[in-house]
Amino acid sequence: MKVLGLTGGIGMGKSTAASAFRRARFPVFDADAEVHRMYAKGGSAVRPIERAFPGTVVDGVVDRARLRPVLGQPENLRRLEAIVHPLIRQAVERFVARGRRIGARVVVVDNPLLFEMGDAGRMDLVVVVSAPRAVQVHRVRLRGKMSPEQVAGVIARQMPDAQKRRQADVVVRTGLSRHHALRRLRLLIQELLA
Repeated sequence: MKVLGLTGGIGMGKSTAASAFRRARFPVFDADAEVHRMYAKGGSAVRPIERAFPGTVVDGVVDRARLRPVLGQPENLRRLEAIVHPLIRQAVERFVARGRRIGARVVVVDNPLLFEMGDAGRMDLVVVVSAPRAVQVHRVRLRGKMSPEQVAGVIARQMPDAQKRRQADVVVRTGLSRHHALRRLRLLIQELLA
């Protein structure tokens, strides 16, 4: 079984790529969705985050609005990562083990912080989705959930796209057109299944 890592910055097209892999019937682990579960009532990160950052949990749920200002200090971000990253790794290990049990030929780990967490080496193949900065910013702004300052802040905290591309086994350019990106993904899927 191959373990494929899928990564890229915010607005780069990971969701489109993950959907293509799901359509090919590859099991896909979504790290962002896992973090949402961990922050929800009864989630594995709730108690540790409340201990580390008192007042950031409301009614048993991590309140991201209360957590965000705390994370403005780099040492606090490192403390949060020390809580969340090991929990993500454990969830990925369970996901990969489940893929082996069901006889999957390929499983996909969709994690925007794959390189930042130092987990790319755990993958058999790393796919980076990439688009020009202007396209990236435009896509995120279309979501309507973040101010221009918030978008710039998220991009600044992520590993630069050029650095991710250099470390990738495969780069899928998503800025040309959706059709172009999906065609490249279909070819990759065919190679993986060959």
